[in-house]
Amino acid sequence: MSIDVLLPLLAILILSLSFHEAAHAWTANRLGDPTARQLGRLTLNPVPHVDVIGTLVFPILAMISNFPLIGWAKPVPVNMRNLKAPRRDFGIVALAGPVSNLILATGFAIVLAVAPVEVGTMPWLFLLQTVQLNVLLAVFNLLPVPPLDGGNVLAGLLPEGAARLLDALRPFGIIILYALMLSGVFRVIVLPVYEEIVSWLI
Repeated sequence: MSIDVLLPLLAILILSLSFHEAAHAWTANRLGDPTARQLGRLTLNPVPHVDVIGTLVFPILAMISNFPLIGWAKPVPVNMRNLKAPRRDFGIVALAGPVSNLILATGFAIVLAVAPVEVGTMPWLFLLQTVQLNVLLAVFNLLPVPPLDGGNVLAGLLPEGAARLLDALRPFGIIILYALMLSGVFRVIVLPVYEEIVSWLI
């Protein structure tokens, strides 16, 4: 992958992950937990959100090699003791991340539809890739596998005993995700949903 393609993709990823993490922080703050706000995470400035390995090194290696490396930003800290209904509210905080990516995708899809940019140009490609990447981030993060947001949302919906069993899978989450990707299940579950949502927006 050439540098003129890699750099815009990396910029889109950093923008999208920062928006995602800021949404977690904003929602937690609204639900009574100011921890993330006090730590400077309630911001769209990427610096507090970037994890050198997860946000920069792994995505760059993935883009260059086409190997499926999973990227991440610094997780937003949430003190559940500050939440009025801890399990429910933690699930809402988790859901805010993927929802924020869908909002970002929708916003950029509207810009793509109305902006006077020629198809195939760099501005058009930047807008298109921003829509696509944010939809992919939203759908991927909604997989019900801890530590993804979908796992935390599901834990907030399940009875407490079942939620504890789900949380016990957390140390094996990355292994489960790679098993899903390498076995082809990822393509069967995630890609059709991703493609359907993108087709609605573009």
